[in-house]
Amino acid sequence: MRGYLPSHSPKSGAVSVIPKRPLNVAAALTAALLATASASVQAQQVRLLVQSSPLAGFRYHEAPGLFPELRIGDRLELIREPDNPHDPNAVGVEWRGRRLGYVPRRENSALAWAMDRGEPVSARISTLRAHRNPRQRVEFEVFVE
Repeated sequence: MRGYLPSHSPKSGAVSVIPKRPLNVAAALTAALLATASASVQAQQVRLLVQSSPLAGFRYHEAPGLFPELRIGDRLELIREPDNPHDPNAVGVEWRGRRLGYVPRRENSALAWAMDRGEPVSARISTLRAHRNPRQRVEFEVFVE
């Protein structure tokens, strides 16, 4: 793929596609999906890191009460909400069936597009920090399977 640098993490087994120059999220996700398709021929199971985001809406949902129980690496469920009255691209983030918050609005359009087309996506907690700014307490990674 011209214009992209493939990167592999031996620890997690994830493959990420790093643009040589900044791109928008939709272009990066498209490139990642194409890389996944070609990589699937070479490997039986590839997880492609396509997005890393802070959790939006931390203080408005169950995240504050659950924060002490969360662990880096915990699996998250992404819930598509096409009928959300505030954002038609809304993607909720849940941990063990409890709402933590949302994928940030400025970063959800490519993910919503992929989910609407049935792309298998997964997410996990990548960063936890006791920060006074709630937006900086939880970060998560999104993968295309």
